[in-house]
Amino acid sequence: MEEPKETTGVEGLVARLGERSIVLVGLMGCGKSSVGRRLASRLGIAFVDADEEIERVAAKSIVEIFADHGEAYFRDGERRVIARLLGNGPQVLATGGGAFINPETRAKIRELGISIWLRAELPVLMRRVAKRETRPLLKTPDPEAVMRDLIARRHPVYAEADITLESRDVPHDIIVNEALAAIRAHLALVPPAPA
Repeated sequence: MEEPKETTGVEGLVARLGERSIVLVGLMGCGKSSVGRRLASRLGIAFVDADEEIERVAAKSIVEIFADHGEAYFRDGERRVIARLLGNGPQVLATGGGAFINPETRAKIRELGISIWLRAELPVLMRRVAKRETRPLLKTPDPEAVMRDLIARRHPVYAEADITLESRDVPHDIIVNEALAAIRAHLALVPPAPA
């Protein structure tokens, strides 16, 4: 017996999105890019990584931007790039860990998107971020202390997201399925997007 096809449900979900973006928020290492790529593929819409777009526009890596100009300069560019990207929906947009902390960016995401916080516990985050040397905020003698501080400061803000999903060490497709179910439920509660 054939598996039931999910296309109708996905097509209906994308139609309900209209021009809105699905915006993934959360700390570095929570899986925004990995889950985002798979979610976009399942929905048949574009995936955009805001950090990659910032690097493309600046013609520098994020590490270089931080080193050359500082965090405030980076955050201002990040805010402008995300505001522009939000006009290109429907898409799945992965944002940098600090993006959602900016009140202007949060308001823009609320207006033009559906935000999903991929919440992860400290041990999960530390295991994942240890694999990459491209995290400017963690270039300190005690990256775990920095991450604890980020959790304390940012989790209350991430909690304002429309949807919260637990990012944990399970196959990405499980998180994607949970995201699809949560987006469906969320869209059932909000009016359809204008055509």
